[in-house]
Amino acid sequence: MFGFRRKAAAQPESKASAAGRVMAWAGSGRVAWSPRDTSSMTRAGFAGNPVGFRAVKLIAEAAAALPLVLEGDARRYDSHPVLDLVRRPNPAQGRAELLEALYGQILLSGDGYMEAVGGEGVPAELHVLRSDRMRIIPGADGWPVGYEYAVGGRKHRFDVTGPWRPVCHIRSFHPQDDHYGLSPIQAAAMALDVHNAASRWSKALLDNAARPSGAMVWKGAEGQGILSNDQYERLVSEMETFHQGARNAGRPMLLEGGLDWKPMSFSPSDMEFQKTKEAAAREIAVAFGVPPMMLGIPGEATYANYQEANRAFYRLTVLPLAARVTAALGEWLSVLVGEAVELKPDLDQVPALAAEREALWRRVSGAGFLTAAEKRALLGLPPAEGAPGGEATAGEDPDG
Repeated sequence: MFGFRRKAAAQPESKASAAGRVMAWAGSGRVAWSPRDTSSMTRAGFAGNPVGFRAVKLIAEAAAALPLVLEGDARRYDSHPVLDLVRRPNPAQGRAELLEALYGQILLSGDGYMEAVGGEGVPAELHVLRSDRMRIIPGADGWPVGYEYAVGGRKHRFDVTGPWRPVCHIRSFHPQDDHYGLSPIQAAAMALDVHNAASRWSKALLDNAARPSGAMVWKGAEGQGILSNDQYERLVSEMETFHQGARNAGRPMLLEGGLDWKPMSFSPSDMEFQKTKEAAAREIAVAFGVPPMMLGIPGEATYANYQEANRAFYRLTVLPLAARVTAALGEWLSVLVGEAVELKPDLDQVPALAAEREALWRRVSGAGFLTAAEKRALLGLPPAEGAPGGEATAGEDPDG
C-alpha cells in the first residue's frame, strides 16, 4: 500500500443512474463463497484443504480396514462366493481399495455408486463409479428408473426397472433432496472457505516479506503529496521488483529526496486471524465427525487422551457409516446371488473397541439367567448350529 496520490487526469462529464448508489450499496460487503457443485467442492475441500483431506482419509481408510463377516439365516460363513467377490472385486483393486473409494465418494458427494459387472448370479466384478459423473433418471412416480453415467462426451445408461439392478446407490440423508445425498463437505463449505482464505492470506503475507505493508510518503518542494504518472509508475515497478517476495526479504530500501517509509504494525484483527483459522478447522472436523485432537488442531480438550478420542471416532463416525454401507451392499448382493445374506463389520476384531467388547463379553457370559441363544444374540452372533431354536439351558457357554 502506497501513501501518495497520482495526479488526477481530467474526467469528462458523465451522468449516473439514480439507482446506481442503491445498487452499489446493496452489493458492497456481500460474501463471495466458492461454488457448491461436487467437482468444485472436492477440489477446494479435499484436494486443496489439509483438514478436509485428512478427515476424509481417516474415515475412509478406517472404515475400509474393518474386518467384515457374512451371515445367513442360521450361520456365519467362512467361505462364500460373496466373500470371494468382496475380497477381490476386480483385477485392479482389492477389498480395501474398493471400499475406501466408495466411502470417499460418499463423504465428498453424499452419494456412492457400486456397479456389478456380469449377468444374473454372482457378479464377475465390482467397480465404484464417480458420483460427479452420475445422473439419476426418475420415472413418472418419482423413483429412479435408470442411472446415466457420462465421461469423455459419452453416456451409458443403467436400467434399474427390472429385478436385477446393476448399480447400487448408497446416499446420505438429505432433508431437501429426494434423489441425492448431503455430504459432510457440503455442510462444512463455509468453514472450508474461511480456512482456505486464511491460508491464502498467510501465503500473501509471506510473499510480502512476512510483514504488514507500509506507506510510502512523498512531499514535494511545496509540501504537496502529488506525483506525476511517470514517477508513480517507476516507484511501483521498483517496489514490486526489488522489495517484494521471499528473495527480497531484508533488502535495504534506497529512498530519494522527499520520500519517507512509514511501516505499519499488526492490527488486533491480524492477531486474531490465526484463531479464526483454527476455529474454521474445528468446524470442518466437527462436520466430518472426527475429533479435532486426531487432526492435530489445538484448543480441543473434549477427550482426556487420544485413546478416548479414537474410541469415540470409531463408535460415533466409522461404525455407523460402515454398518449402513455394508448392509446396503449385502442386501443388494443378496438379490443378485438369490440368497439372503448379511454383510457387516466384525466388531470383535476392531482394536479400538477391544476394551468395550471384552467388558460386554464378560457381562453377557456372567448372566446366568440368559440362554445360550440369547447370549449369542446379544453379542451379535448367529444361532449355534444344531440349536436354531435356542433350546440350550441357562448359563451355557455362548459358543456352545
